[in-house]
Amino acid sequence: MLAKKVRAAVFPVAGRGTRFLPATKASPKEMLPIVDKPLIQYAVEEALEAGVSKLVFVTGSSKRAIEDHFDTDPELERALTEAGKDDVLQTIRNIVPSGVTCIYIRQGEPLGLGHAVLCARPAVGDEPFFVHLADDLIAGSPGCLQQMATAYEAHGGSYIAVENVPPENTSSYGIVAVDTSDNNRVTQIVEKPAPEDAPSNSGVVGRYLLAASIFDKLEKTGKGAGGEIQLTDGIADLLRDSPVYAHSFDGVRYDCGSKLGYLQATVAYGLEHPDTGDRFRAHLLGLADTLRK
Repeated sequence: MLAKKVRAAVFPVAGRGTRFLPATKASPKEMLPIVDKPLIQYAVEEALEAGVSKLVFVTGSSKRAIEDHFDTDPELERALTEAGKDDVLQTIRNIVPSGVTCIYIRQGEPLGLGHAVLCARPAVGDEPFFVHLADDLIAGSPGCLQQMATAYEAHGGSYIAVENVPPENTSSYGIVAVDTSDNNRVTQIVEKPAPEDAPSNSGVVGRYLLAASIFDKLEKTGKGAGGEIQLTDGIADLLRDSPVYAHSFDGVRYDCGSKLGYLQATVAYGLEHPDTGDRFRAHLLGLADTLRK
């Protein structure tokens, strides 16, 4: 039987972004820009590359800016047309291509990532779907979601993206153990274990391709680490009766949920940007020379 096509991507964007206050007091952290695009647009572009046609945003209060960003703005488009800025106009119009649907679901209470994913069930239905955490920015070609979709089409099952993390940082991640003889099938997943309790140093990062049966698991998942409904706990239940594989992606991850990771991403993407790259590189080289003196 052919694997079902992954047509939906879920973006849990209800978090408060407290580590970036006061910048996120009135604007979602997912709207923080990397050069000239907000984090959430990079996330959507990665999902579109992977072939999705349904974008499901699980939102909270103060998240209206995300809806506005992906909505049409006739007044802005008219102003750009009158100013003759056709290239910018096309960029604005193509943020969400025709044939792609945006769905917004409110997460009434911040009960955890597992609960946020469960909120998307009415929009996703009984098909496999992606979960994309926008503050995990991964630079790769093809994108991480496309890589996972390719693996899914070959083997079926569910997938979680992983990378090696320093042993002392395991308490900040879901950590997996895998069977390397079986396509890196996950045999154990633990949410934020202490270093001495971690089954490995392979940490889960913000990309998932999940079977719809995860919803039934999350319905039964109680509060876990941090007093929240953890997606990790739902996946731990899922892997008991359905294959879940760890995907070591090709690319560079920037933890834009941290200030340092956000700055690192800004520099990396600024250096590659066609409008800024050469001049920014010259500026950094000059700054490096100054610091050496």
